[in-house]
Amino acid sequence: MVTMYEKLAAMIETSIKCGIHLPGEKIASVRQCAQQQNLSITTVLRAYLLLESKGLIESRPQSGYFVRAQVGTLKEIPFKTVKPDPVSAEVGVSRLVLSTLRSIGADAAVPLGSPYPDPSLFPLLRLNQHSNSISRRHQHWSLMEDLPPGNRELIRQIARRYLESAFPVDPGEIIITVGATEAINLCLQAVAKPGDVIAVESPTYYANLHAIERMGMRAIEVETDHENGINLDALSDVLSTQKVAACMVMPNFQNPLGFEMPDEKKRQLVELLAERGIPVIENDVYRELHFGEVAPTSLKTYDKHGLVLHCSSFSKSLAPAYRIGWAMPGRYHAEVERLKFLNTLTTPSFPQRAIAEFMKYDGYDMHLRRVRRRLAQRAKIMTCVVKRFFPPGTQVSVPKGGYVLWVGLPGSVDAMKLYQEALRDGITVGPGHMFSTTENYKNCIRLNYSFPWSNEIEEALIKVGRLASFLCGHNAKRKEDSLL
Repeated sequence: MVTMYEKLAAMIETSIKCGIHLPGEKIASVRQCAQQQNLSITTVLRAYLLLESKGLIESRPQSGYFVRAQVGTLKEIPFKTVKPDPVSAEVGVSRLVLSTLRSIGADAAVPLGSPYPDPSLFPLLRLNQHSNSISRRHQHWSLMEDLPPGNRELIRQIARRYLESAFPVDPGEIIITVGATEAINLCLQAVAKPGDVIAVESPTYYANLHAIERMGMRAIEVETDHENGINLDALSDVLSTQKVAACMVMPNFQNPLGFEMPDEKKRQLVELLAERGIPVIENDVYRELHFGEVAPTSLKTYDKHGLVLHCSSFSKSLAPAYRIGWAMPGRYHAEVERLKFLNTLTTPSFPQRAIAEFMKYDGYDMHLRRVRRRLAQRAKIMTCVVKRFFPPGTQVSVPKGGYVLWVGLPGSVDAMKLYQEALRDGITVGPGHMFSTTENYKNCIRLNYSFPWSNEIEEALIKVGRLASFLCGHNAKRKEDSLL
């Protein structure tokens, strides 16, 4: 029987041999590793001693553990492609979303409806300094250097990040993309064709609906619990009655509901789809923005058949303006890489390199801890204000990460009417109509709590609550008059 320390040692040895950790690089301290892997310090020490005995790492007094140089044995990250195995509705929400996003940027509107995190949360100046320095050092950069799958150092840093979260991945599976949006689009294009049915959560992130709409596919919405995620019984019924080509979900801090799917349910979802050979596209862009002590697991963690196409990006956690994301498409790797090359050829080079250098030298963990702390505080404040100033009967989500709050207003309130009235006062909200092909969420709105709390934000939120109360009372009065 393999012990825990032997498993840990084997995982680190694999990361060294495939180039995630390079010769001379420092690895996590004993205490850090114990926290990251949820192991005892004694177990980690035994693993490190085993690695030392194999000549893979060495201890340096007062400095920690470092990877030893291995003559002729270490390899760069393997970039060989992975060989792939030889009632729905039409979607039309893009115009509504586009008009909503335009209104958010117009006339300095209060961005309660913004889909983007507060820019001041991120180290843009430092990233730009890295980018400028890189541009001076690499004046003779060649396009060939960043052809798919992307910049090698960035891929290595991404793989290290997963490893530090007790989630070892094959770096050869990672493909760098222009944000998670491109990753999602490429993955969807790889697994389905026009006319196919795609199962999605209800409500779902509108970028999923955009991708389905753009490719001429059809969406079928599946009941989703605001605390635990997609209803597996309902999904099973859909799979039994519909020919579903793929499933698209956001298991961690789903936008707009904010839930974190329990680990056991993630495993069951992956197994349910694997039994039918149905691929699942996992949008995991909010994973780093968790309010708990440790990062949540992903569907990819439970994937044994290469059917999970995992998508993520730095747009929510580090650099929204840089638009750098990635995909780990499992058995569809070769097709996604081919489509990436055909669609955009490469992802911009300097942003990739700047992010890689920031992750390597500038304390990415420290940055994330600061961001998580601020978001968790702001979520509590906004929740309290909504509960106090919105009409009786209002329901509020309890996000476990991310930066959006889902608000269910009394059924008599039309969210589109509320959106229009708020916009006249220079305030934006995200109407529930954007997150579904149905009318099920016409009384819901999504709010963004990532911005620093201020008098302007507070007054705007109170005003939205009063507008909702007015619409609620106005509609009740109209109903009463119609009965007379």
